[in-house]
Amino acid sequence: MTELTLPDWKDMYAALWRIRLFEGHVQRLAAAGEILGFPHLSTGQEAVAVGVCTQLKREDVLFTSHRGHGHVLAKGSDMEATFAEILGRRTGLCGGRGGSMHLVDAANGVLGATGVVAGNLALAAGAAWALQAQGRENISVVFFGDGATGAGAFHETLNLAALWRLPILFVCENNGYAEFTSREEHSNVKHVSSFAAPYGIATQTIDGNDLPTVFAAAGAAIETLRGGAGPYLLEYRSKEELAEIREKCPIERLKRYLVERGVDPEELNAIGERTKNEVLRAVEGALEAPRPDPATVLEFVYRAPMLAGISG
Repeated sequence: MTELTLPDWKDMYAALWRIRLFEGHVQRLAAAGEILGFPHLSTGQEAVAVGVCTQLKREDVLFTSHRGHGHVLAKGSDMEATFAEILGRRTGLCGGRGGSMHLVDAANGVLGATGVVAGNLALAAGAAWALQAQGRENISVVFFGDGATGAGAFHETLNLAALWRLPILFVCENNGYAEFTSREEHSNVKHVSSFAAPYGIATQTIDGNDLPTVFAAAGAAIETLRGGAGPYLLEYRSKEELAEIREKCPIERLKRYLVERGVDPEELNAIGERTKNEVLRAVEGALEAPRPDPATVLEFVYRAPMLAGISG
């Protein structure tokens, strides 16, 4: 597992702020009518995205859910292009055609977000199977919420992943709610990690708001996967209500962690300010980008040779 220096931790502190500020802009743009549909934000869950994705290689593949902006940014996708996609601009990751819940950046290993609960799990297993068949040392990572555990695809995927010893990391961000329904109201299983036991899948449930803890657990899991030991499931749980969550903010917790190790608080404030300006430039650039030309509506829908055969 990678040993981190203080500069590494400062970079991750900036990454936490980058996602937090990005989501804040998305929220404001949606309220102003600049974003169509209903974007799902990951505010407060930044530590999971950064702690896991910081340790992935570019060639590792990532699948995320409807709440996937933070994962895509943490994997290294261009921030302005991500903003542009959510805003429906031509310069977006998918040319403005996918929007908030369908972010794809294949060149960077982001093979897709999906708005279908649990719809990404089988896709991630298929990618892991392909990596295994090709003899590559890369892994597949899939993020999902605790609500996905009620879908049959979740259990089917765990079964095949265990049976075929696939190099896949299941990452459950268990915030205690499936949309508006608390976990206690829709499941008799307290910890999502318990579902992995019957399949013989290695698992761990940890605090998802503490970046050093997240980083350590993810690093150990990824190292195990690269060694060919089969699938691994990490559950990052945070079932506190709003007032308590504010006290456990991952950004403030990492700030305290760094200050205790001798980092000047003013240096961290400066990092936050630089990141704020970086995000602002990205959103301004995205807003200035043109929307897709309506004449290109059929592009990327059909294979190019088929276009000539479509009448009209």
